[in-house]
Amino acid sequence: MKGGGRHKVYLGLGSNLGDRNAYLEQSIALINERVGDVVRRSSFIETEPWGFQSRNAFLNAVILCETTLTPREVLKATQKIERELGKTKAHATRRKDSSLFTLHSTFYKDRPIDIDILLYDDLTVDEPDLKIPHPLMQQRDFVMIPLKEIQQ
Repeated sequence: MKGGGRHKVYLGLGSNLGDRNAYLEQSIALINERVGDVVRRSSFIETEPWGFQSRNAFLNAVILCETTLTPREVLKATQKIERELGKTKAHATRRKDSSLFTLHSTFYKDRPIDIDILLYDDLTVDEPDLKIPHPLMQQRDFVMIPLKEIQQ
């Protein structure tokens, strides 16, 4: 797939460490600068951790971004933003040998920021490290509630 045109990408954001509100706001600002225009954003909602136990509640949101980047370029840009805002390999949600997100509690961790590609136009991507639509989004109220808030 080539970039160049304008594409609609929905991104899920979550934070449960540190100043969660600031991490979400910083990630939205960086996405707006590096990925494309953030044209819609949901309310921030507080949710319990999903897939693991933690005393730290999450703050979640979904944004709609118009981008000229390809899905792979969006993934690289959002991963770089996550790293810059403090996400490390220790915060990762997948094992290297897992081709799909693992639901085992030892693989989900507290994290300062998590950015997931939920939807990219009507595109379907099924690669080991990039799956669009996001394979678990239908099971997650913390994704579906803010997504429905901003979808048309």
